[in-house]
Amino acid sequence: MGTLVASCFVVLILEIVWLYGGVDGAYVKYNTSAGVVEGKLNVHLVPHSHDDVGWLKTIDQYFVGSNNSIQGACVENVLDSVIKALVQDSNRKFVFAEMAFFQRWWLEQSPETQEQVRKLVNAGQFEFINGGWCMHDEATTHYIDMIDQTTLGHGLIKSQFNKVPRVGWQIDPFGHSAVQAYLLGAEVGFDSLHFARIDYQDRAKRKNDKSLEVIWRGSKTFGSSSQIFTNVFPDHYGPPEGFKFEVSDDFEPVQDNTLLYDYNVEIRVNDFISAAMTQANVTRTNHIMWTMGEDFTYQYAESWFKQMDKFIHYVNKDGRVNAFYSTPSIYVDAKNAENISWPLKTDDYLPYADREDAYWTGFFTSRPALKGYARMLSGYYLAARQLKFLAGRRSSGPSTYRLGDALGLVQHHDALTGTAKQHTTNDYVKRLAIGASEAEAVIDNALSCLVSKKPGGQCSSPTLNFSQCQLLNISFCPATEEDIPDGKSLVMLAYNSLGWNRTDIIRIPVTDSNFVVRDSSGYTVQAQFVDLDNVTINLRNFHVKAYLGLSPNQVPKYWLLFQVSLPPLGWNTYFISKAATEGKTKTSFVSTLGNPQNEMIEVGPGDLKMLFSSTSGQLVRMFNTKTGVDVPVQQTYLYYASSVGDADNPQASGAYIFRPDGARPTIVSRKVPLKVVRGPLVDEVHQKFSSWIYQVTRLHKDKEHAVVEFTIGPIPTDDGVGKEVITQMTANMATEKTFYTDSNGRDFIKRVRDYRPDWSLTVTEPVAGNYYPINLAIFITDNKTEFSVLVDRAAGGASIKDGQIELMLHRRILKDDSRGVGEPLDEMVCISNSTCKGLTVRGHYYIGINKPGTGARWRRTTGQEVYSPLVLAFAHEVGIECISFLWSMLKPSSEQKTMTVQKMEDWTASHVTAVTTMDSSYSLPQNVALITLQELDDGSALLRLAHLYEPGEDAEYSTLAKVELKMMFAGRTIKEVKEMSLSANQEKSEMKRMTWKVKGEVASEPMPLRGGPVDVSDLVVELGPMEIRTFLLKF
Repeated sequence: MGTLVASCFVVLILEIVWLYGGVDGAYVKYNTSAGVVEGKLNVHLVPHSHDDVGWLKTIDQYFVGSNNSIQGACVENVLDSVIKALVQDSNRKFVFAEMAFFQRWWLEQSPETQEQVRKLVNAGQFEFINGGWCMHDEATTHYIDMIDQTTLGHGLIKSQFNKVPRVGWQIDPFGHSAVQAYLLGAEVGFDSLHFARIDYQDRAKRKNDKSLEVIWRGSKTFGSSSQIFTNVFPDHYGPPEGFKFEVSDDFEPVQDNTLLYDYNVEIRVNDFISAAMTQANVTRTNHIMWTMGEDFTYQYAESWFKQMDKFIHYVNKDGRVNAFYSTPSIYVDAKNAENISWPLKTDDYLPYADREDAYWTGFFTSRPALKGYARMLSGYYLAARQLKFLAGRRSSGPSTYRLGDALGLVQHHDALTGTAKQHTTNDYVKRLAIGASEAEAVIDNALSCLVSKKPGGQCSSPTLNFSQCQLLNISFCPATEEDIPDGKSLVMLAYNSLGWNRTDIIRIPVTDSNFVVRDSSGYTVQAQFVDLDNVTINLRNFHVKAYLGLSPNQVPKYWLLFQVSLPPLGWNTYFISKAATEGKTKTSFVSTLGNPQNEMIEVGPGDLKMLFSSTSGQLVRMFNTKTGVDVPVQQTYLYYASSVGDADNPQASGAYIFRPDGARPTIVSRKVPLKVVRGPLVDEVHQKFSSWIYQVTRLHKDKEHAVVEFTIGPIPTDDGVGKEVITQMTANMATEKTFYTDSNGRDFIKRVRDYRPDWSLTVTEPVAGNYYPINLAIFITDNKTEFSVLVDRAAGGASIKDGQIELMLHRRILKDDSRGVGEPLDEMVCISNSTCKGLTVRGHYYIGINKPGTGARWRRTTGQEVYSPLVLAFAHEVGIECISFLWSMLKPSSEQKTMTVQKMEDWTASHVTAVTTMDSSYSLPQNVALITLQELDDGSALLRLAHLYEPGEDAEYSTLAKVELKMMFAGRTIKEVKEMSLSANQEKSEMKRMTWKVKGEVASEPMPLRGGPVDVSDLVVELGPMEIRTFLLKF
């Protein structure tokens, strides 16, 4: 009987081998030449490796493969191995996204290897997709940073390969924004956008009705003119289960050698077809995509390609489905050729939850200090590039490249999000600091050059040294703390990177109140002195030691405040000197402390007033005497206790996930000590909510908003409870569950509490599930008031109750949330690794009250001012023997600078003290922002202009705007203007858009208002609402 069974088994094997084929221990050439076959299910195999530019390891550790005890990953091996594998078979393909890695690899390759790669790229075997410096996050990033990092990567691809990426490949970010779809998708020139992460409830609904693939119209303004085909993967960005072939993984290979045991060709072919049919059931048309790769795969590429070669060969021999090597470009071309109608998607895919009680809304706030530093340096990078362009081309010297590189890396979806390991985050910050230091040298050199020449003259070598104060927010500024001799002045130059005239209040630390401030015309400027508070002094003492290793011998006593007025894209100079007589002068005012006498304390030197209760110490009302807007409002601090999981659900709150332990936050303090400081320029209200929360609310004379400075930390955890700290503003307003948040600082999107427009939401987390990312502002409105809050960095925000806005400002959590980072979000700051404290964060938010429908002008204008703070530089002149003691403590002796202590008359006679680099009679329209002005390596200039308003947002400013380039670049002759795509890698006229049918659409929509072509004779650029236009200029 056993012999009979064995004989039958052998016959069966022989029949299978006859049907599928096999290898009798000899070489076989697998047929991998298949392409699309009509009438069959086509399985597009897309080989890829998802390579984070930092997460568990730093970018350089990931590149070279070091620190593998944390994670075995080496991108250098991936690229080496993939190129060799592609050369072996011309049908094989591979797609690559992260240009920060590719640039590192490319620079190390021989000319022969580089030429080989160019051939692979030209043949379509190696394709760049996405092509940014990183795969940026879409929740916590600002649109200008998204553009900059994409431009950096696209520029490398264009310069080395003359290629333009067609595919948006955002496969891992934790939710997806409307701005990504229309601006960083369609306006960049992508034909399609692909990603994995959408809400688990949304995914289930879309799989059921085959709407994973949609036409996404992310812009209400541009509609179908900026739509993009969007492919949401059925599950994750890896292959179906059982088809991951990394050499270190445990997988079942195709065993087709009949001389060996475990021949399994039929079994594996059936596995393949079963998985393909399962995916075909949730998508439309006869084309499906398999994403053949995961994190840092293809370190030995042949392990993958050998298996895919076999599957393509045997699956196609079977004939039930058709498999072949493909790319997202080929896949989308095939989808488009089907000419069917697709579901429509609007708005965004935020927030994201991957399962019940697991909303990825904590990362909107995680690592707020990193978020604030990156946002501050973004505006600084913009200003540095402007000044380098304005000063003129120089053959050598510092550049802004390192800062651009560091900012490009930190936009990564595990960097700015705050979801990398601490040592990796430290690496991001170090790169930012090094880049900022070099950009500071760029600015110093440019300003020295610009102020030392008369308009129209040539810029000579810098003769001045400037210093800046990167720790000004904690009152550390050596240049302003040094004694100023009688008859001499400290010279301060303020540069305005905006294209409009601007007034602002400057705050610098000084050691005496006996100073007078004069502008460049010699007029005395009103000044106000405010005592330095103890919280700031303590911050200064600890962090100067922690960051710089210094312990300054003296502490400034006052903040010196004065108003500056600056021209567009220009500067003004101010001179600070000792007053002729001691004490208060007509123009210098030492602030007085208010002594509350009444139940209600009114503050505000201008039109905007705030009322505080002297009993509770808290805000009770805001009103504007000019507009008549009056709203009862309370503001306080609370915290959500972080969940550590429970018996029913072990999900904890962590770096990614916000899961409060219960829906109600804990009030930090119901009665708050209050101190009021009054002056002619600014009124301040100091509130100490606890030993670890301090707030200063400032009302400026000529501003119609409140500036709130918060200092939070170290968050106490000695009770064993992680805490997620919010500021909560409660206004007497009927908002009907509705609030509005920005998309990456650009468009505003209507949000409705406990609601999603695309599916019926099952509410499991009533707080975390209603949080959204804020990069510019959040606002609520009713029939009487529009209440807005602007932020200075990315943060999570919500309206959990009607009339209420809350912002999460800081988080300290004691447990990991099990999403891979493997450590709790418990940031520390240390002095020499011995004295460590939990992270303290200082930042600002801004409150505005307006009549309904009129708040947009304040949000847009103030938002630009927040993004682009003034650049302050303090002048030093070589040769004067007056070494600043504090400065000498900061720098080695070889870098010591000398303080300018010269007469104002001498300075004004030999320097340009106040000027706009535009025509003196011109400024940009108030609805247009200059978001890029940069000199490129070939001497041309990259110019981007952005219209700031949506249609209908403002009666005056939601209109066509015009920018006169001849006036903007006065003194230069523009020889050529070439309009480019958003990332400047192709001419606008060369961009091609795919045509798609949308399900249920019958009527054509109105055409959006866009600017027309630029006439070479008048050189006027038109911009319609929300339009961004990019140009290359030659002079």
